[in-house]
Amino acid sequence: MASEQRLQPAVEAVDSGGLVVYPTETVYGLGADALDPEAVEAVFDTKGRASSEPISLGVPDVSTALEYVAASERERAFMEAFLPGPVTVVVRRGRDVPDALTAGRERVGVRVPDHDLARRLLEQTGPLTATSANVSGRESATRAEDVDREIRDAAGVVLDGGDTAGQASTVVDVSDGTIHRRGANADAVAAWLDAN
Repeated sequence: MASEQRLQPAVEAVDSGGLVVYPTETVYGLGADALDPEAVEAVFDTKGRASSEPISLGVPDVSTALEYVAASERERAFMEAFLPGPVTVVVRRGRDVPDALTAGRERVGVRVPDHDLARRLLEQTGPLTATSANVSGRESATRAEDVDREIRDAAGVVLDGGDTAGQASTVVDVSDGTIHRRGANADAVAAWLDAN
């Protein structure tokens, strides 16, 4: 488990509006203060990602997620069943979530990574952007040393959490039962939607 000393530079980078690379159970993520529009825009710029493509909100646990979204009872039940884990749940955003993160949409993807280092970072920084640490169009990184040079150069800190699984999260909107992207745990997600 990472020491507080190891996390401190990453926390300081986020606090100063900077970017960090952090591990999740799927791939390495690129994090910045998800509630700061300028920091979010820096993530888009660094990735070369179109600002019309929303970025998810990373939090350490479901109870924290519920502070930033307006979830229905069914959405809460789903989140309790699948988070932390490799699933991104699309729910109605709360008023603190900026347009820059959601590309102006009223819903936001919520991610609670099943990775101790990521969750400990999120506990200290508050919500971070949850998007893969790669230039758009390139392969996602499953090891810290594989993160694109442009991302590494832009990030204040790269937290090495070892190898990750490499399969993207499943993205689901529980409100209408839509699986937007089939990834890890997709079959279990589909089964839950059918049963509930």
